[in-house]
Amino acid sequence: MLQHGTDSAIKYYQLGDFELQSGEILPAAYIAYKTYGSPTNPCILYPTWYSGTIVEGNEWLVSTLKHPRRGLDPERYFIVVPAIFGNGESTSPSNTTGPKGGVNMPKTTVYDNVRAQHQLLTQGLGIGTNGEKIAVVGWSMGAGQAFQWASQYPSMVKLAVPFCGSARTSFHNWVFLEAVKGAILADTEGYCGGRYMEERGQQPLVGLKALGRVYAGWGFSQAFYREKGFEKYFGISGVEQVMVEFWEKWSTSKDANNMLHMLWTWQHGDISAQPLYAGKSRLDESAENGGRLSDRGLGRPGAGCEQDEEAFERALKGIEAKVLIMPGRHDLYFPPEDSQIEKEYMGKNGEVKVIESIWGHWAGGPGDSKEDAKFLDESIHTFFKQNGF
Repeated sequence: MLQHGTDSAIKYYQLGDFELQSGEILPAAYIAYKTYGSPTNPCILYPTWYSGTIVEGNEWLVSTLKHPRRGLDPERYFIVVPAIFGNGESTSPSNTTGPKGGVNMPKTTVYDNVRAQHQLLTQGLGIGTNGEKIAVVGWSMGAGQAFQWASQYPSMVKLAVPFCGSARTSFHNWVFLEAVKGAILADTEGYCGGRYMEERGQQPLVGLKALGRVYAGWGFSQAFYREKGFEKYFGISGVEQVMVEFWEKWSTSKDANNMLHMLWTWQHGDISAQPLYAGKSRLDESAENGGRLSDRGLGRPGAGCEQDEEAFERALKGIEAKVLIMPGRHDLYFPPEDSQIEKEYMGKNGEVKVIESIWGHWAGGPGDSKEDAKFLDESIHTFFKQNGF
C-alpha cells in the first residue's frame, strides 16, 4: 500500500481483508473519510462521486466560513464524508500494490461501498448502535449511494436526498459510460494493459484527453452551451478552448485505472441487485454461496427481464426513509423521467423536486453554479426541518 496523502483532516478506517459481494477479497482495505461537527449531533453521511475527492469534490455543500450553508451545517449535524473505493483516497488501483493492486484490484459494487461505510459508521464511529437514524445525501454516484443506503439499511436511514443520480444505472447511462471507458482503452500504446506507470512512468494522456472530450458533451446541457455558459461563468471562449482548458484539464488530472474502477462500479449500480430484493436472475442460486451476485447479475444495465423490474420495485418499496429526489431538468445522465419512475415505485415515501437549471448534470455539483448550490442547500434544509431532523 502506498503512502496516504498529507491532508491531516483526512482519516482512514481500516477494514482489513474485506470480502466483496463477488466473493473476492480486497486485502488490507480502508476507507478515507473526513468529519465535520460534533459526533453528539445527528449524523449526515455524504459520500463522494465519480472522480470526486473528499475536500475538493464534496466540501462545497458543507457550511464553512467560505460558503455558509443551512442544510449541511456542522453546528447542527455530525457530517461524515467517506470516499468511494477507487477515488484515489480510499483503497484504489493507484494506491494499492501487490497481486491485487493496480489494474488487478477486485471490482467493487455500490453494495460493497455502502457495507464498508456502514462498518465505518457503526464500528468505527459508534453511530447507529443505539438505534439512532441518519440522513444520507449525495450527488451523481453519491446519489446512487444514498439510494443504496436507504434500501440496504432501511431501518437506519431516516432521510435521503439523492440529487442528479439514480437508484439503477439505465441503458442510456450505460451506453455513455461505454464511450468513456472506450476512450481510455483505445489508447493501447499509452494504457499498456493497465500497467502504464510500470512500463511508461506516466498516465495514458491520449486516452484521458479523449475521456474528457467524451464527457464534454454530457456534463453540461445543450442549453448551457447554447447560452455560452463557459464564457459567462468560467471565462473560457471557443469550443476548442473549452475542451482543452476545462475538460482535458480535469480528465488528465485523474488516474486511468481509478477512473475505470469507479466507472465499473457506476455501470453496475442497481439497488435491487442485493440479497434483500434480487430475483434469481441476479443471484447465485446456490445457498452456500451466501446470495452473492452471480455472473448473470453482472455486466448488465437496467432491467434484463420482468423479474429484474419486479426486484427493482421491491427495493424501492423497501425503503422506509423519506426520500427527496432532486433531478436536474436538463441532466443528460439522469433525466427527471427516471426519477419519476423511482418516486412512483416508492409511493408516499418519495418526493421529486426538479432543479430548474440549464447547467445539466453540473446543476448538482460541484458548486460551480452558485444559484443551484443555493437551491440545493435551501431544499435540503427545508426537507430536514419538515421531517424533524
